[in-house]
Amino acid sequence: MNRIITIGREFGSGGREVGRRLSEELGFAYYDREIVSEIAKRTSLSEEYVHQIVERRPIAPFPIHVGRSFHMPLLSPVWDQGQAIYQEQHNIIREMAQKSDCVIVGRCADYILREQSPFRLFIYADMESKIARCREKGKDAEGMTDKELKQHILDVNKDRAKYYEFYTGQTWGDRLNYDLCVNTTHADLKRTVSAIAGLFA
Repeated sequence: MNRIITIGREFGSGGREVGRRLSEELGFAYYDREIVSEIAKRTSLSEEYVHQIVERRPIAPFPIHVGRSFHMPLLSPVWDQGQAIYQEQHNIIREMAQKSDCVIVGRCADYILREQSPFRLFIYADMESKIARCREKGKDAEGMTDKELKQHILDVNKDRAKYYEFYTGQTWGDRLNYDLCVNTTHADLKRTVSAIAGLFA
């Protein structure tokens, strides 16, 4: 069976960088935005639209893990499209995991691949550290005050939490759902990744 590492992460915690570095150190395949690109290709939707859908909780009267109800015909085409995107994401993640050892960032991969017993990481940090990393690494912080950036981080993480809970029935970030939770506040990510990689030596 292929070795699979899934990474859940708070926005600004460095989770994406941890995933990329870990895949390079271990020689594993790395999947993140590649999943969005593949969904867009299969559904003929724009990558921007797919990206907006895949980390936000769908608007619906019941959680997806409960199943369908007689209300389904009344739901909007946007709801149906969102479910189609999630199903493609589900299929793509399973296909990627079957190909080779891999690191998969976000997108409920830990839950989707639960029968394959992935090593489940969750990356988090304090707010000050997340703000600093956003200013250093991304364009999200451009033109924002610290107060605005903090609210942006909170909003993104809130969307991620609701999306994860909606599709898995589990609590995003709950230590019981992960094999290792890593606080990257003040951490040297290169050394942190090396330590994690040592678990797979």
